[in-house]
Amino acid sequence: MPGLVRKLLIFAAVDGLILQPAPPRNHPPATQQAIKIDYKGNVGPLLKDRRQEDTAPASLEVHGVIGLLQVATSFFLISICGRELVAQIRGKPVYRITDVALIPLASQADADKAIVAARDHVQRHKKAQGLAEEETESESEEETPSVTDSLLDETPAPPTEVKDAVTGQLGPADRRTSVAEDVMQRRGVYGRFADKWFSKKGWKDDSRRTQGLSKDVESVPREDGGPVSPTKLDALPVDDKDAPESVSPEDIPKALEGQTDNTTVALLPKILRTTKMYFASGNFFYSYEYDISHGIAQQQPHSSLPLFKQFDPLFFWNRHIVSRFIDAGQHNFFVPVLQGFVGQRPFSIKFVDTQTNSAVIDPAATPNDIQLQAIQKDKAADAESDSDTNTDTPPPEPSNGKDFLLTLISRRSVKRAGLRYLRRGVDDEGSTANSVETEQILSSPTWNTSMDTIFSFTQFRGSIPLFFSQSPYSLKPQVSTWGSTDTNAAAFKRHFSHLTSRYGSIFGVSLVDKHGTEAKIGELYDRHAKILNENEGMDGKGKKLDFEWFDFHYVCRGMHFENVSQLMDTLDPFMKSTGWTEISIDQVTQKQSGVLRTNCMDCLDRTNVVQSACARTALEAQLSAGSYSIDLQHDPSTSWFNTLWADNGDAISRQYAGTAALKGDFTRTRKRQITGALTDFGLTLTRYYNNIVNDYFAQALIDYLLGRATDTIFAEFEADMKSSDYFIDLRKVRQAAIERSASIVIEDKEEDLVAGWTLSVPTSVNHLKTATFEEAVLLLTEKSLYFCRLDWGTEKVREFERIQLENIEGIFSGVYITSTLAQRHMDEDKNVGFVLRYRAEPNSELVRRNTRSLDAGNYSAPSDDKNPSKSQSASDTGRFLAFKALPPGTSVPSSDSPDTPDNEVQVVKSVCEEIARVANKSRAEGENTQEKRVVVEAKDVISLGDAKKSTGYLEQLGYSLKKMVWS
Repeated sequence: MPGLVRKLLIFAAVDGLILQPAPPRNHPPATQQAIKIDYKGNVGPLLKDRRQEDTAPASLEVHGVIGLLQVATSFFLISICGRELVAQIRGKPVYRITDVALIPLASQADADKAIVAARDHVQRHKKAQGLAEEETESESEEETPSVTDSLLDETPAPPTEVKDAVTGQLGPADRRTSVAEDVMQRRGVYGRFADKWFSKKGWKDDSRRTQGLSKDVESVPREDGGPVSPTKLDALPVDDKDAPESVSPEDIPKALEGQTDNTTVALLPKILRTTKMYFASGNFFYSYEYDISHGIAQQQPHSSLPLFKQFDPLFFWNRHIVSRFIDAGQHNFFVPVLQGFVGQRPFSIKFVDTQTNSAVIDPAATPNDIQLQAIQKDKAADAESDSDTNTDTPPPEPSNGKDFLLTLISRRSVKRAGLRYLRRGVDDEGSTANSVETEQILSSPTWNTSMDTIFSFTQFRGSIPLFFSQSPYSLKPQVSTWGSTDTNAAAFKRHFSHLTSRYGSIFGVSLVDKHGTEAKIGELYDRHAKILNENEGMDGKGKKLDFEWFDFHYVCRGMHFENVSQLMDTLDPFMKSTGWTEISIDQVTQKQSGVLRTNCMDCLDRTNVVQSACARTALEAQLSAGSYSIDLQHDPSTSWFNTLWADNGDAISRQYAGTAALKGDFTRTRKRQITGALTDFGLTLTRYYNNIVNDYFAQALIDYLLGRATDTIFAEFEADMKSSDYFIDLRKVRQAAIERSASIVIEDKEEDLVAGWTLSVPTSVNHLKTATFEEAVLLLTEKSLYFCRLDWGTEKVREFERIQLENIEGIFSGVYITSTLAQRHMDEDKNVGFVLRYRAEPNSELVRRNTRSLDAGNYSAPSDDKNPSKSQSASDTGRFLAFKALPPGTSVPSSDSPDTPDNEVQVVKSVCEEIARVANKSRAEGENTQEKRVVVEAKDVISLGDAKKSTGYLEQLGYSLKKMVWS
């Protein structure tokens, strides 16, 4: 594949940012192969030779580009200025991103300022870590470092294992969190100062957390000499007071041009801080040469395609923000990044004696020793085979052991990506929340398949593939399901169809409780699995879904997690039949033919325990195939395996729930203790805090970075301080509701539907404003209007009212302000609506309610008020319905037809004009042609002034407190 630029020099010119490959040591910079990004975000080759320009005073050396962030009309270049080597796969390094720099594309002065600040920040962190200001080996695009050089240059720091002072739990020093200490001892003020919550050092160093965003991880040698896993990080990086924001609030106008949303501009500093935190959190990985998005059996080492074209779109997390580089053909200047986990642990097995296959793990062997020795042996063997003169060199002494390398790669899907409680269940595309593919690779340290076999074992986790949600405001949230059986069955089948086409056979393992709050969704999962198997299976050709509902909490109650062995007995036949992938002599000799799909409610804690147990079984069997015996369950010298899987579980948990995984003590030690339970309690409190404070804005940013929402999502967030589920296409849901309502309520087959709309309405008729609003469906036929209130959870019409067109007395439309709390709520161009006045037929039932079936003829009294006596009075004097426009396209980017209204004003105008047109046409064709025509009047429904008068002090105070918490 074409090589990626390994190091870049970034400097600002008058007309844009210049990105050029970093020159080798002691060589002057050259701009022949450089590119330019102008201050409007356009990417292209550098046409002017600038080798004579003085670029050194304000240049930043980075390891690659993640993409271009565009907010409103402002652009920011996101580049990698901190990384850490986490694995070597077939001699190709894999890195974890530890720090990024955001450089504004506003002007040369602003870009220079950000470049200098970022460069100083990097140098301070290098000094803090005891590193030289420059690396000993240059990685230019023409010089690929050897495996040995990379190891010597960027070997992870020696690890240590210490005891937490509060919880008493053992763990590596760089993995400890101070959650319990902060909550129980320090009693910090949470809320407005929420950025301190996740700090590794608790509440001590306030001055270091005020402005900067990058992580400063300390490396302390561990007593057992094992490696520090670089991926078990705190949820947010520690701030550096000397690293200023990329753009300060007062400088925002200089970075923006033209008409922009004022709310988005005001939120820009928070957007930038969160973006930097997100990419510098230690959860993103990349490689210049190895495609980490595919399993080892799917690699294309000799392909001429650039890496981004080989990269699996399902795991390509920066694809949207690198689109400008792709469109410009500059694909060698950015790196595709993966979110998930990459960890590696070398280990050695020594024979007890030569008469038995029994073996023990060598606890004294360190990763660097084994890997470097293996590489040196491999190079020596190559040199010997290529030399004709060293025929008398004696062969190496025989070894009584064997060196291995275990690599773990978890790949999080970009589909239905997001955070706990905000992304649950399935979407209409069949994608589930927290979908993660985890590959465990067993190999020799040299990856030489001519002498050793490479084994690969893959598992999958994902949320229950049904439509459901849970409230984040409860420690034990109830499960709310929605959608009809048919709707759920369609998404369920679509999900497993994707899985079986990708992996083959599927065994679904559900670990939710069979009693309590989880039982409802567990029963639905079981039921839909049977429905799927009874209706042509996963592939439409009868392929069955194997399914097991294992009540983890019940079977393992009393902290007896070893009872998971009961589940392993059930899974054993499937694991043996589907096997794993084997590669020998660079050929795939055996391919895994199926995958275990494991889930609990969050697909985190219980799932981690079961997946590590399955991986342990597979590894023992793979080593046994090579006549090596290993006991990963009971042998204390194999604790490195538990640690590796625990690190993986913690990484996935942080990315979804904001904390390390629960039950981590069992995953690491194979024992469940009271100290671990206390730690889990602290983590549960932290998760609860994240759910109600931090996650909403972070979710909005994730949707935006992935291209699933436009930048209006930030204004919507500021208005409601919530994040909608943009992975559910609301336009499709609303269109389906219109069609379903029409099929139910229009009983006259000769009455054709003219138009239908979904609009926001007060929860009671004859009211302009109520405490809450809901979405309703308004249908227009040639004879009548149908006003339908829906139960969106069951996709049924809850009640409806039929209004004959001749009974319409008038329509007026205008500003409709229902709240004055946020700027978006007071925007008169976005808050518009109309009121429909009509008279009711005397002595007629106004509203039909559906308790079971509308066909059963269930009628009820009018539902316009809580006071029944008031209904008749309203019928005598006339009634009205108030409607408020919803955003025409939501925040989801789309290619709507030209006829689709562009904004709320046009939505209201088109609805009112269509109702008036059809009503007047009906009157002209009727018997009473002298009846007064319907005219749409321009009149505010609720003006801004009236809305301010009706907004209470307590309502304003509650909104201000809530905004102060998340800001």
